[in-house]
Amino acid sequence: MIVRPATERDLDAWAGLRAALWPDGALGEHHAEAAETLREPDGLAAYVAETPDGAIVGFVEAALRHDYVNGCDTSPVAFVEGLYVAPEHRGGDIARRLCEAVADWGRGRGCTELASDAELDNVASHAFHKAVGFEETERVVYFRKAL
Repeated sequence: MIVRPATERDLDAWAGLRAALWPDGALGEHHAEAAETLREPDGLAAYVAETPDGAIVGFVEAALRHDYVNGCDTSPVAFVEGLYVAPEHRGGDIARRLCEAVADWGRGRGCTELASDAELDNVASHAFHKAVGFEETERVVYFRKAL
């Protein structure tokens, strides 16, 4: 298994994995957003996990955030926007290696903190984050009101 920067040739598989992580978006939207990530190499990053036979089985996307990031003390912060590994490839070290790639990317851009978030009920994600060295900083519920 190799973890490497995503490229244009990965777009179809990457979009499919994005659709599995964020099922509310259309596949075409995922493809377009992934392509946009490739066009913004200074502020956005994406890495994929590729099997020896060339299958893309995981991805991570990150952004440099210059605004306030909950629980962080510095700016910019490398922020994990999305992390996904196909279910049949979970339980190894793929997700950890994807996070390490993003951490290296962030360090290369002067970041001293890596941040992420997870839904309140996604306890598997909470456990993963703790296992790879993240510390929980706060829990937040967002609200909205139509005007």
